[in-house]
Amino acid sequence: MQLNTITNQTIALAGIAQAAALVQQLATTGTADPTAMETSIASVLKIDSDSVIDVYGSLAGIKLGLEQLNVQMTGYKIVNPEQARYSASLVFLENQLSGRKDLLKLIQIGITKAQAQGEHFGSLHENVLANLGEVYQSTISTLQPRIMVNGEQEYLSRPDVANKIRACLLAGIRSAILWKQCGGTRWKFL
Repeated sequence: MQLNTITNQTIALAGIAQAAALVQQLATTGTADPTAMETSIASVLKIDSDSVIDVYGSLAGIKLGLEQLNVQMTGYKIVNPEQARYSASLVFLENQLSGRKDLLKLIQIGITKAQAQGEHFGSLHENVLANLGEVYQSTISTLQPRIMVNGEQEYLSRPDVANKIRACLLAGIRSAILWKQCGGTRWKFL
């Protein structure tokens, strides 16, 4: 399978954009698009796949991400600077993470546990989200600079929303890893 194609890079980049959009939705409203959320969390739990699109199930699964890419990249001005900042931070942190075998091993162990939970409860169950949130917090959150999520304090202070945000950030890292595997670079991102 040829990974290094513009189509695969676009799909993975849409995964990053979708994760950033979900983080913003959760931080500002306490809720997020359920289909996009399901797809993004499932992408974290899908370690091996036959194709890039298989990571997300289908193009319909990353519809929100594709729409966000279209909005952000068709014009002379960044429409949503907050989402752009989250996306750029995810790409930057993935680059740092790639050199940390210790953190990658911890992430793999945590995701394996979450996979088992997801098979039993479903991928959006609070136990799965709490586990993925903990994986993010104990690994990627230790890298600098940390992603500072802006939003409404009433939502950011709720543990269930915080776990969903962290799980979505982990999904963004998953997409950033996939994007890099498909030939994406930080310079291409910019």
